[in-house]
Amino acid sequence: MTDPILAVSNLSVDLKREDRKRRIVDNVSFSLARGEVLGLVGEAGSGKSVLARALVRAIAPPLDIAGGKVVFEGRDILTLNPRGLASVRGNRIGFIGANPMGSLDPRLPIGNQIVEKLRCVQPGIGRTEAREKVLDLLGRVRIPSPSARFHEAPFQFSGGMMQRVMIVDALASDPSLVIADNITQPLDVTVAAQIIRLIDNLRQSLDTAFLFISSSLPVVAQIAERTLVMQRGRIVEEGRTADLATNPQQTYTQTLLSRIPPIWRDVTAPVATTGEPVLTVDNVLRTYLVRRRGSFNAYNEVKAVRDVSFTVKAGENFGIVGESGCGKSTLTRLLAWLEQPDGGRIAFLGKDLSHLSARSLTEMRKSFQLLLQDPYGSLPAGMPLRRMIEEPLLIHGIDRTEAARRAQEAMAEVGLDAELAERLPVGLSAGQRQRINIARALVLKPRLLILDETLSALDQVEQAELLDLFTRLQATHGFSYVFISHDLALVRRMCHRIAVMYLGRIVELADNTTLFEHPHHPYTRALLSAMPTLEDNRFPRPRYLLDGEPPSPIDLPLGCSFRSRCPRAERDCEKTDPPLLSLAGDNYAACLHRHMAPHEEEVANVE
Repeated sequence: MTDPILAVSNLSVDLKREDRKRRIVDNVSFSLARGEVLGLVGEAGSGKSVLARALVRAIAPPLDIAGGKVVFEGRDILTLNPRGLASVRGNRIGFIGANPMGSLDPRLPIGNQIVEKLRCVQPGIGRTEAREKVLDLLGRVRIPSPSARFHEAPFQFSGGMMQRVMIVDALASDPSLVIADNITQPLDVTVAAQIIRLIDNLRQSLDTAFLFISSSLPVVAQIAERTLVMQRGRIVEEGRTADLATNPQQTYTQTLLSRIPPIWRDVTAPVATTGEPVLTVDNVLRTYLVRRRGSFNAYNEVKAVRDVSFTVKAGENFGIVGESGCGKSTLTRLLAWLEQPDGGRIAFLGKDLSHLSARSLTEMRKSFQLLLQDPYGSLPAGMPLRRMIEEPLLIHGIDRTEAARRAQEAMAEVGLDAELAERLPVGLSAGQRQRINIARALVLKPRLLILDETLSALDQVEQAELLDLFTRLQATHGFSYVFISHDLALVRRMCHRIAVMYLGRIVELADNTTLFEHPHHPYTRALLSAMPTLEDNRFPRPRYLLDGEPPSPIDLPLGCSFRSRCPRAERDCEKTDPPLLSLAGDNYAACLHRHMAPHEEEVANVE
């Protein structure tokens, strides 16, 4: 048996604050073979990211490496001098983080940035050689037109494309080990599945080892043959990923598995409600003008939302899903009336929002509240928790005594300890911060909550706790919510009806059971095939998973906008862009061949 490329022995990291010391990583030991993908799972706060940084000695006060060894390619990283460390970090060991958009300078072309980084870690390589190498890697990770996109800035890339760029950045120096820290969490399911498949292909072709860190065991199970489970800084279980998924030995691993929402097995799908409409959306349009590159006064039209219609009933949970760039976030801003549509109508409680005066709209806003994705950027850093929760009440004219009382009640209702009332948000977990956001929304007693990826930044344990909280709060207050997410497992558990968006349009609208068990649009099947799950997927990836990116919303194809990626496109799809067509019950699909069964797709493709 060959020596491992990485051998970690009794690695410990302490958090030191004044006269206090707390162990964050506690005597961690493991090994990683060349060309192996090793998974590392655990909930937020378990020490995964601190361990990842400690492996490359990227630890700064108040964190301190307390002891242990990290032997990489025969050398202990913890004892290397600065020059030796520079020859390893960013060179022989690559790192990919969960925030690709924040990892590069937004002003400079991505290709130039990677070339400069490569020439820093490998001073002997020339600019031309480095450029050719980066272009080759951009092609390997399946970025279209690498020569053209080499010169584009990060803001011109989607989240999935930027994650591929960061893979190129990590691989440019030919590392033998890459640390991937939660890289799929911010991505939608199809892009995440493509990234997983890409990493597996690169591992096989380049013989690169990967430490794949995630809070989701189903995600890790897609790529890692062996997995470590981390709790409170310790490795509590280690073994083959398949064995951990089916027969975990430790209580903590069993708890992680119990928090995974089922998709097809033992599922009790929420049943659609029959209440009166709370929110009505009729034929809503939103187009942005973007200056054409290289011109002074020429613009392109970005058709972000196209002819969207649906209703949300009292007490209903309405889901909206789709890939990045499909128009979900734009639609969110329209529903919250942060932007106004270019056409169509949005009515809340029967009142057209465009017809309300400024005063009436302000009063109406108490009844619909928006909860955003980022639990860190959505709270003012210098304001105590209770003041944050009181603020919406004070804005709407509630006196301070009553506002303080209602804020205290809201904190208790969402599970925040009263002793946190005068604390600043620094040091609070992502889950605690989202509870603050929920409390801020609830104090106004809204009829509708708009949740824009509200749970996507949280691990599965925190997600499950907040889903239980939403269920209890909804039973108490009777509000409805629009649940916008790329996590189909959460949508499966919580939503009565679901709309699937593609390139600004709703292409399928169905009840929970129909959408997950008998979807009629091929795009919906592609999304379901990309779901990370420990169950047998009813929609196998080799048959249904999509490759590449959607067409540009600036230059939409003629006919059906999905036909360029559709596995069953026919000639009539080139001419007709189908509207939502009625199916059985209150279900709709925008597909000319929506009645074609899965086995018929294969026959059609063969013919």
